[in-house]
Amino acid sequence: MSITIIDNGPIKIETTVDVLDSKGNKHISDNKLIFLCRCGLSKNKPFCDGRHTIEKFQSNVEFVKK
Repeated sequence: MSITIIDNGPIKIETTVDVLDSKGNKHISDNKLIFLCRCGLSKNKPFCDGRHTIEKFQSNVEFVKK
């Protein structure tokens, strides 16, 4: 599994995963790529619908080594 936080964009997950909603209902994705919304603007939450590009969402994530 690989998780990438895309600057000014979504979280990209490369794997096959089970996605559960808040009631525990399972939604299985056959995709090897899943993009989760980080901007909060998607109309298809928790998945990204590309609205971050339209609204010019900006957020760069840098990890600091300790």
